[in-house]
Amino acid sequence: MALLMIMAVMLSLLINQVGFVFGDIGTASSYHPPYLPTKCYGDRQDQFPPGNLFVAVGEGLWDNGAACGRRYRLRCLSGSNKPCKDGTIDVKVVDFCPKSPCPSTILLSSDAFTTISRSDAKINIEYVQI
Repeated sequence: MALLMIMAVMLSLLINQVGFVFGDIGTASSYHPPYLPTKCYGDRQDQFPPGNLFVAVGEGLWDNGAACGRRYRLRCLSGSNKPCKDGTIDVKVVDFCPKSPCPSTILLSSDAFTTISRSDAKINIEYVQI
């Protein structure tokens, strides 16, 4: 019985240290204005959500434009010089990556990027569609 208790405590400690990932893993970079026009909504100003938490996605998520309006919850996982801030952000897809090839899985607006990262460099993220 004591051995079972010790194993349960050790498992609990291990789970707290490792954590679990429930979404997909990718990379994120920041992109800067001008943001208009977008591939999803053209020149419409009302396409941008509160706080300007929006993104452009690369080919893997674009889905021939079906990604427009999708929402993702993002969390910074790692990067150079410990860039991650705690917590998650919810973002809206408004554009296709304007660069070819796209430098990241997801390009975050400047405001979205600074909400989850202290750095300007590419970061590793976890993301899940919500």
